[in-house]
Amino acid sequence: MSRIGKQPIPIPDKVQVSIDGTAVTVKGPKGELSHQFPSSMKIALDDGVLTVTRPSDQRQHRALHGMTRALLANMVTGVSEGFERVLEIEGVGYSAEMQGKTLIMHLGYSHPIPVEPPANCEFAVEERGRVVRIRGIDKQVVGELAANIRKMRPPEPYKGKGVRYQGEHIRRKAGKTGKA
Repeated sequence: MSRIGKQPIPIPDKVQVSIDGTAVTVKGPKGELSHQFPSSMKIALDDGVLTVTRPSDQRQHRALHGMTRALLANMVTGVSEGFERVLEIEGVGYSAEMQGKTLIMHLGYSHPIPVEPPANCEFAVEERGRVVRIRGIDKQVVGELAANIRKMRPPEPYKGKGVRYQGEHIRRKAGKTGKA
């Protein structure tokens, strides 16, 4: 039995879940998410607890069991608390600023790079343009947006310049040694 898939998902008070066949819609104080799940997985709502069951122990069903439960748990957490990724910008002249809802990145290129937030996401810039917070209700969208921003200028190993996740350790290299 899947250790993740068999765990029940408690539903907070302010969250409403509606199940229509294989489509699940979750509404909460931060927004609304809906997802179409595989028809083989059985999703049940009993007394404020969501449970996922699988029809057999086939390899495909075992894989879908844990994934379905994890996606449902992320939907419930997203509409009740939300998700956040924090990026740090390191380097001379590298910074970020807000223009309305658009994030403008200055990353050492000849031009600034504008980043539009997708639906249900927002940016916040702190510490004089050195820290960017990405908040949203969909964990996949927030993580993908953070990865795409990091990809614009990944941290390099010699000076450590670039965009990195908060708490990410960059392995530094020594570089060339001068003639003695």
